Amino acid sequence: MDAHYFFPPAAAFPLNRFLFALKSDAAVRARYAKDGEATMREHGLDDATRAALATFDRERLVGLGAHPYLVFMAQVRLTMDREPTTFEYF
Repeated sequence: MDAHYFFPPAAAFPLNRFLFALKSDAAVRARYAKDGEATMREHGLDDATRAALATFDRERLVGLGAHPYLVFMAQVRLTMDREPTTFEYF
């Protein structure tokens, strides 16, 4: 029986920590919007991870060990910052 929930591998900790920062920290989102590559390097992300984040390729990110919730929420928060009128307050 396949588990419903998977635990991200320890090797994916930098990726998940970065996604959490994008979700939770407005300053990190602002730096990422200004210079995504530099911000990802500051967080110690490898080439494959940076490439997947550049396009927010969900399948690649999850394949690299990203937690699906963090991928979704980081992308939502980035979109809200770029296009604040597209989301209703809830």
